[in-house]
Amino acid sequence: MANNEESRGLKSLFDWFANRRKSGSPNSERQEREIADGLWHKCPKCGVLSYTKDLKANQMVCGDCGHHNRVDSDERIRQLIDANTWNPLDENLRPTDPLQFRDRKPYSDRLKETQEKLGLVDAVKTGLGQINTLPIALGVMDFRFMGGSMGSVVGEKLTRMIEQATQRRYPVVIICTSGGARMQEGMLSLMQMAKISAALQRHRDSKLLYIPVLTNPTTGGVTASFAMLGDLIIAEPKATIGFAGRRVIEQTLREKLPEDFQTAEDLLKHGFVDDIVSRTQLKATLAQLIALHQPLPTTTPNMVLWETMKLSSATVE
Repeated sequence: MANNEESRGLKSLFDWFANRRKSGSPNSERQEREIADGLWHKCPKCGVLSYTKDLKANQMVCGDCGHHNRVDSDERIRQLIDANTWNPLDENLRPTDPLQFRDRKPYSDRLKETQEKLGLVDAVKTGLGQINTLPIALGVMDFRFMGGSMGSVVGEKLTRMIEQATQRRYPVVIICTSGGARMQEGMLSLMQMAKISAALQRHRDSKLLYIPVLTNPTTGGVTASFAMLGDLIIAEPKATIGFAGRRVIEQTLREKLPEDFQTAEDLLKHGFVDDIVSRTQLKATLAQLIALHQPLPTTTPNMVLWETMKLSSATVE
């Protein structure tokens, strides 16, 4: 008799758990519905729920742990450029498929699908604008577009922007985020490394400022070229920055790498990065650096020497 009662009690307990699993908790359903509606954002680092409006006001930086959530190119421009000063460059420059590349689907189809889904032409936006009233040429990479990979259009747009900046004597800032060169364009993609680097050298020969901002992630051919050619190199906290992937390096060296390997903090410690700046302070930091490095007036050396001699003579008299 006792065994029958125990079995009935055990069965009813199982039924209760089964029914609860089917019905689900009302609280969990309500929480999932609110998150799905976009009212709340769960931090992938610490798990804290933040009101989405407050998170955007803090430039998508978690107020609890400081985690920098990924943002798109349009949001980056809004965060950095003064209102009504943005002048985009080469908006109609579109990628093609010169190699007729095909993996699981043709490259041309992949491009079309990505463009329609995101409303982007390619993985970078370039333009001229102002940061705290100071003129600037800005390039912003977008990781959503095929991992921010560097194809021919990315290289061409950045090169043209740098040449415009050299002609106008503007400083250049590039927000870097990329998985590297775009394999679907083969050697044509790798050629962009040299093209952009050459444009940056001409910019430097004109004694003008270039600042790359390395965000999460910055890897591959982008790291091996313009991302590391800055006069001052800034990184966001905890950003992954490197060339080859961690697993490839470990397999090659047959050694276990440190946990902080290829992070912004590790690169700062070894001198590859000049400073780590939170996104909430990035605009103010860039404005200060640009103000301190304004280009000299375009006067000839002889005129500068003559003005100096006149000033010295006046002081002696």
